[in-house]
Amino acid sequence: MRLLPDAGSYEDLTKRFKWSIPEHFNIGAAICDDWATKDPDREALAYAEEDGPVSRFTYGDLRDQSNRLANLLKSQGVNAGDRVAVLMPQRPETAITHIAALKLAAISIPLFTLFGEEALLYRLQNSGAKAVVTDKAGAKKLAHLREKLPELATILCADGEQGGALNLHGALQGQSNEFTPVQTRANDPAIIIYTSGTTGQPKGALHAHRVLLGHLPGVEMSHDFLGQPGDRIWTPADWAWIGGLLDVLMPALYLGVPVVACRFKKFTAEAAFQLLQDQKIRNTFLPPTALKMMRQVDNPRECWSLDLRSVASGGETLGKELIDWGRKTFGLTINEFYGQTECNMIVSSCAKIMEGRPGIMGRAAPGHTLAIVDDKGVELPRSEQGNIAVKRPDPVMFLGYWNNEDATAKKFAGDWLLTGDTGVMDKDGWIRFVGRDDDVITSSGYRIGPGEIEDCLLQHPAVAMAGVVGKPDPQRTEIVKAYIVLKQEHEASADLGDEIAKFVKTRLAAHEYPREVAFVDALPMTTTGKVIRRELRARAATENES
Repeated sequence: MRLLPDAGSYEDLTKRFKWSIPEHFNIGAAICDDWATKDPDREALAYAEEDGPVSRFTYGDLRDQSNRLANLLKSQGVNAGDRVAVLMPQRPETAITHIAALKLAAISIPLFTLFGEEALLYRLQNSGAKAVVTDKAGAKKLAHLREKLPELATILCADGEQGGALNLHGALQGQSNEFTPVQTRANDPAIIIYTSGTTGQPKGALHAHRVLLGHLPGVEMSHDFLGQPGDRIWTPADWAWIGGLLDVLMPALYLGVPVVACRFKKFTAEAAFQLLQDQKIRNTFLPPTALKMMRQVDNPRECWSLDLRSVASGGETLGKELIDWGRKTFGLTINEFYGQTECNMIVSSCAKIMEGRPGIMGRAAPGHTLAIVDDKGVELPRSEQGNIAVKRPDPVMFLGYWNNEDATAKKFAGDWLLTGDTGVMDKDGWIRFVGRDDDVITSSGYRIGPGEIEDCLLQHPAVAMAGVVGKPDPQRTEIVKAYIVLKQEHEASADLGDEIAKFVKTRLAAHEYPREVAFVDALPMTTTGKVIRRELRARAATENES
C-alpha cells in the first residue's frame, strides 16, 4: 500500500519513485472500503475520550457506519458535487462523515469547532453547504445562523437533537449498511479547506480525490516510511486542519495504520505524554507549539515510558534547541516537513535516510518539483533567496480556489505555484525556510526571518513562548521586536528584557537581536497552533502611533 519504495538514500528514493495516479480514485473507498473488504476486523480507529473509555473501530465498522451515513445524506437530498460540512473535533463521527460524503461524491468541508458564528456563516455561505454534521456545541451556533443559510437543508448532530438539528445516530438506525461508492475520477473535486491567507476573506482551496495520493510520499517520508508493522499514530492537530486530516487521518487509514483520536479540552504537555504512553503510540505529528510546551516538562523520560518510532513536525521551522530536545526525550530525530493548504507535504526530512539539519526543513518529497523563483516565476541561482515554488501539474496541488478564479490565477507565475513563503535552496536541494513574505523583517537593508530569532529566544531559560515581528522604524525601516511569554517561575523586568536581547545578539547577529522586548501573558495563536504574527505586527504599529 505504501507509495515509497524502500531505499537507503534520498538519491536512491527519488530515482526509483514514480507516480501512479489511476484514472478513477475515491478517497472514501480507498481509506475504508478497500481495507474492509480484505481485512474487516483490522483496527482502524481508537477513540480515547479524555477521562473516559477507549472505543475501538475496525475497518468493517467504519464501512458499515459510513455506508449508513451516505444513505442518510442521499435521502436528505445530498448528491454528487454537493457540499457537506464537518464541524466536530477529533471523534469517530468526524472520520465517518468525511468517508461517507466522499463515497457519495459530495465535497466535504472540514471546519474548526473554535470558529465563531461569523466565521462559520462566511464559509457555509461561500461554499453553499447543503448539510452539516456537527456536535452539540456546533448545533447551538448553527441554530442562530440557519435563517441566513437558505441552501443549508440538513443539520445532523452526533449528540442528539439540538436546536433544530436532527439526531444523527437516531436517523442512522433505519439506514442500510450497504452502499456502493461512486466511481469518481482522481481529478474530481473532493474537499474544500478554507485558508485565511494574509489579506481579504478566507479562500476555499478545492482539492481533488488525487490529493490523498499526492500527500503520501511526504507523509511516509516524514515518518521514516510510515506503514511499518506495529505503527500507530496520533496527533493533537485538529482534523479540520489539513495537517490533521491529510497529514495523519486519511493517509494512515489508507496505509492500514491505526489512528488514535483524542482532542483534549485543553492541550497540556503532561496529558500528551500520558496519551503517548497509554495508547502505545509509535508515530506522532507534533506541531512546533506542542513541542515547545512539552519541552517545558522536566525529565519526561523519568515519568513516562515512550516507544516512539517517528516524530514529525511542520507548520513552523524547528531549530537546534527543539531538535536536540527531541533526540534526548524521544530517542530519535524529529523529521520536519513543509507545505501549505493549497499544495501540502512537498518538502520533508527523513532521519532514516538523511542527516537532520536544524534550521533546514528538508528536501523535495519524491514526485514534487520545487525551485526558488522570482515574482515572475524565473528560477533563481542556488543559494539565492526568493519564492518557494512548486511546478504544476502535481497530484497534491489544489484545483483552485472555490468560486475565485482571480485569486487562483494570482497564485501562479507561469507553471509555478508561489507558496507565499521565501526560502533558499542549496546546491544539493536542501531548502531553508526564511519566512512568509509578510513576515520577513527588513531592517537597515537586511532581510531577517523571524523563525531563527524565535528559536534562539526559546533557548533562554526564562522564555516559554516567543513571537518576533518587525516594528516600523523611521531610521531602520523596521526594528526587530520580540513578544515573550515567560515561564511561571520568572518575572518580567527591564533587566530581564535586556538580558534576553543580549542573549540573542551574542548568539545570532548584531542586526538580528530584538531592540525591543515586550512581556505578554499569551501570544495570538491560530486554531492550528501557529503564532499570528500579523496581529503582533498590528500591535507594534499601534505602539508607534501611541
